[in-house]
Amino acid sequence: MEKTEELMNKSIMALSKKLDGIRTSRANPAMLSDIKVDYYGSKVPLEQVASVTAPENQVLMLNVFDKTAIKAIEKAILESQLGLNPSIDGSIIRIQLPHLTEERRRELVKYTKKITEEAKVSIRNIRRDAIDAIKKEEKNKDIDENTSKTHQTKIQEITDKFTKKIDTLFQVKEQEVMQI
Repeated sequence: MEKTEELMNKSIMALSKKLDGIRTSRANPAMLSDIKVDYYGSKVPLEQVASVTAPENQVLMLNVFDKTAIKAIEKAILESQLGLNPSIDGSIIRIQLPHLTEERRRELVKYTKKITEEAKVSIRNIRRDAIDAIKKEEKNKDIDENTSKTHQTKIQEITDKFTKKIDTLFQVKEQEVMQI
């Protein structure tokens, strides 16, 4: 059961990382965490070629470590699905976040709902695998029927706990996105 809980926890952590990357009305360096930059022929995470900060509410600032990577970083940001326009100032790239329209906010909430549903599916798959393993142990006579039922009930309780966490994460992100 610890393994099941650990796997579910990993699903929650992956969801949290994805949710951090969803744009809200405030600048957040995590928005750029999924961007990969073509740096000397290989795709590397943006954090390896620049430090990302949010000095103001609507501004992201990238301090580029290697000036030769500036154009590649700019291209990667422009090609991302974030709709951001970087401006270059020496070895610093500034990104002014445009205000979100009501329509764009609703699209972001739909996307948030989609990835939280994917996380719930992941949690349910982990539950199914754990229950199948318990049933297999019962079939092989490794555990009795009562122990099997007890373990299955505990697995369901763990699943319910993690599903509630996902719902809470969704509600918090939805409020952030819809906040003007």
